[in-house]
Amino acid sequence: MTILVTGAAGFIGFHLSMALLEKGFDVVGVDNLNDYYDVKLKNSRLKILKNNEKFHFFNIDISKIDTLQQALSIYSFDYILHLAAQAGVRYSLQNPYAYADSNLTGFVNILEIARAQEELRHFLFASSSSVYGQSSIVPFSENQKLDEPVSLYAATKKSNELLAYSYSHLYGIKTTGLRFFTVYGPWGRPDMAYFSFTDKILNGEKIDIYNNGELKRDFTYIDDVIKAILLLLNLPPNSMNTPFEVLNIGNNKPVKLLAFVETIESLLDRKANKDFLPMQPGDVYETYADITKINKLTGFEPKTSIEQGLTQFIKWYREFYEI
Repeated sequence: MTILVTGAAGFIGFHLSMALLEKGFDVVGVDNLNDYYDVKLKNSRLKILKNNEKFHFFNIDISKIDTLQQALSIYSFDYILHLAAQAGVRYSLQNPYAYADSNLTGFVNILEIARAQEELRHFLFASSSSVYGQSSIVPFSENQKLDEPVSLYAATKKSNELLAYSYSHLYGIKTTGLRFFTVYGPWGRPDMAYFSFTDKILNGEKIDIYNNGELKRDFTYIDDVIKAILLLLNLPPNSMNTPFEVLNIGNNKPVKLLAFVETIESLLDRKANKDFLPMQPGDVYETYADITKINKLTGFEPKTSIEQGLTQFIKWYREFYEI
């Protein structure tokens, strides 16, 4: 079995590739190793993946269709897991073109790769809890009408769902969109709050607390996320008309931002120097995943508490940065 994983050197892509390799799959990884955050971290993940002879890597920008098709033409994929994207809500205010290239043009290119596969069993792609915007209906259900994205990032992720639906309808591609809710853990992204908080607290720098701390996030530990994806791998939608599904992958237990910071402080045994700031453009007040749908489909239930997850992250952080 051969699986294409885009964004393989990214946070979720790395963990997913490792899990698939452990199960004996041949994994073809694609990543452009851009400098949105520390490339050293991406290369460190990639070095581990390359230790497995079943891992094959291509440094490719998915917005370049000719290069992408040429590199992947020698493979026939049983599954495609599309995780590559330009991430970050706030960065989309600074560099909108990066989102258009990767999340729109790049997404269509991967859909075209999927359409060309004769034996493709399942196409899964990363969406985001950001698509729910400022919805006041909690927990967030996949059945909610979503047409008011509050950031360009969210708009591109909702566009991904619409594009994938159309390809599924037109070409019968069995497709599942994965709405991830604030994924965290070892080997994570430095631009995420928990990573930045840990780094700044240890270095004696101020941490920014937006909306004066009146925010809630449904933090979801990476191991739980990978478990959910693996459970879904062989459960493609089976509708004869449009075999398409979107599922929340979250913890179903929102945590107040200040409580989250207090947990990090406790684990580091240091107090944070907090700078309380107003709400940022494009940000949302709360994320809260209704996971009824995926639970009924797979039995998935997240197992990792915030304390357990942050303990594992901080342990990794200290080892990686030798602190």
